[in-house]
Amino acid sequence: MSPQVEAVLFIFGLVAVGYLAGITGYLKAEAGDALAEFAVSVALPLLLFRTMQSADFHGAAPWSLWGTYFASVAVAWTLGHLVTTRVFGRDARAGVVGGVSASFSNTVLLGIPLVLGVFGQKGFEILALIVSVHLAVMMAASIIIFAILDGSGEGGVQPLALAKDFVAKLVRNPLLIGIAVGLTFRLAGLELPALGVRFVDALAGIAGPLALFSIGLSMRRYGISGNVRAGMALAGLKLLVMPAVTLALALLFGLSPLAAQVAVITASLPTGVNAYLIAVQFGTGHAISTNAMMIATSSAVLTASFWLFVLQVVFG
Repeated sequence: MSPQVEAVLFIFGLVAVGYLAGITGYLKAEAGDALAEFAVSVALPLLLFRTMQSADFHGAAPWSLWGTYFASVAVAWTLGHLVTTRVFGRDARAGVVGGVSASFSNTVLLGIPLVLGVFGQKGFEILALIVSVHLAVMMAASIIIFAILDGSGEGGVQPLALAKDFVAKLVRNPLLIGIAVGLTFRLAGLELPALGVRFVDALAGIAGPLALFSIGLSMRRYGISGNVRAGMALAGLKLLVMPAVTLALALLFGLSPLAAQVAVITASLPTGVNAYLIAVQFGTGHAISTNAMMIATSSAVLTASFWLFVLQVVFG
């Protein structure tokens, strides 16, 4: 067994342990939300702070990396929208949720520990470039598209109110704060005192396992209901089509081997919970998003191993 596949099995094994703890009743499903909140609000921001403070990104060109990744997002989003509306007969608003479900990767709770486990610190530094803009781009795109669909009709979504809420959440997002503070320290040449380094290292060190366990435990809360075929189709787009498009674009744009591999693995991640949160915010497509998230997360151990094999063949 290759070290990369072993890392994937270990990472998804931690997710499975969390799910087992929830489904057996050993821990309450609500505990998963609390653990995830701690991971996202404390441990992962400190990990990102530490990374951005010392990262050199190893020659990764942000614009080429972002162009490659978000072009594949656009393709997967469009296909997800079309599948939801044309194949499964849902309206355009549900189609937006379908598009998000086919393109919104779980870059934080699953992506960070997976990339760290497979590609190490160098790979994580490249992933941090995607994480730094991922949430903002995906949320902004969702708000804009819903605003266009709903127009300014009475009782519809209010674009200005949503935009203000989006900006407020963005500036308070602990992950983005961790990135911003880390970059500030780096640019200003600041260093933490030895005791501060110990605190940061201690909390950042538990970020990965804690995030993975919380994913599994929280999965007990989200069931599969409604049209399962739509969820399967969207999960297929997320796990297979989006990384394939990313790989093709990475080769076309000439990304470095490491940046290309990180981009493909990030694209191959299952749907994140933010797809469900977007469905809740806009009042449509709840079952679509949860089905896609559950099916994709359950299948990702196989598809991630497949993409690692493909990347090994392509990049040696």
